[in-house]
Amino acid sequence: NHSFITEVILLGFSSRPGLHVPLFLLFLMIYMMTMAANISIIVLVAADRHLHTPMYFFLGNLSCLEACYSSTILPRLLASFLTADRAISILCCILQFSCFGSLTGSECCLLVVMSFDRYMAICRPLHYAALMRTRSCLQLAAASWISGFLAMAANAFWLSGMVFCGPTDLDHFFCDFTPLLTLSCSDTSLMALLTLLLSALFTLPPFLLTLTSCLCIIAAIRRIPSSAGRHKAFSTCSPLLIMVTLYYGTVTFVYVLPDTEMLGPLNKLFSLFYRVFTPLANPLIYSLRNREVRESLRSA
Repeated sequence: NHSFITEVILLGFSSRPGLHVPLFLLFLMIYMMTMAANISIIVLVAADRHLHTPMYFFLGNLSCLEACYSSTILPRLLASFLTADRAISILCCILQFSCFGSLTGSECCLLVVMSFDRYMAICRPLHYAALMRTRSCLQLAAASWISGFLAMAANAFWLSGMVFCGPTDLDHFFCDFTPLLTLSCSDTSLMALLTLLLSALFTLPPFLLTLTSCLCIIAAIRRIPSSAGRHKAFSTCSPLLIMVTLYYGTVTFVYVLPDTEMLGPLNKLFSLFYRVFTPLANPLIYSLRNREVRESLRSA
């Protein structure tokens, strides 16, 4: 016999009440900066005609995705610090994981599209204008968004039909898949296999395609004869290269390394960096390292 549960307790980062206010202020500042930075990028790309190019169109999509990304995790975390209520219903937990998983899949696809755009601009400049037309950009962006949400639809449907019987404590700051699956008393073997296949499909091929594009870009930049040309080409690609390195570096640490007792605290720390700081870092990287974005910000 099992006692079915309808809500879980997200343990988060600290059980000490004295730390709740400082943590609330810290994450509130991060959330406000993240939203302000990403919304600023979206507005600049939409308003400045000099930024009406495929690269900045995809950047605007990425900023919109990052704003949604942060809003699936941080508001609930802030509420738990403010009210000391860390309980969340199973249905809301599944919804949070489904939204986060969908956006993660979409981001992997969008990074491939952005790296392909830079590959075409630098390695195939004569074909760039013909291939990266407005219609093609819209189709690539829509495919990136839709693919992530379609991939999570089966997962969300399957999770919603499972029975959860505890324990009620989740040693995490949001509803991730592996901790959530440990609470179920249903047969989770097929569910784990499906998730593994979907994760491999939406991370490994995009990572390899992104890596291949980046290597081709670096090789093409090295072949440019003039130092000024190399600097100009690298300045347009360096934000993407930094962003891809940060994203896949933290994802590898969180999901590839074994979840042992020794690596547990580090895993949660890197999860925080991957899910909270990366959405803030991406617009800052483009703002600080991209001349056109800096000029648009100054004129605005």
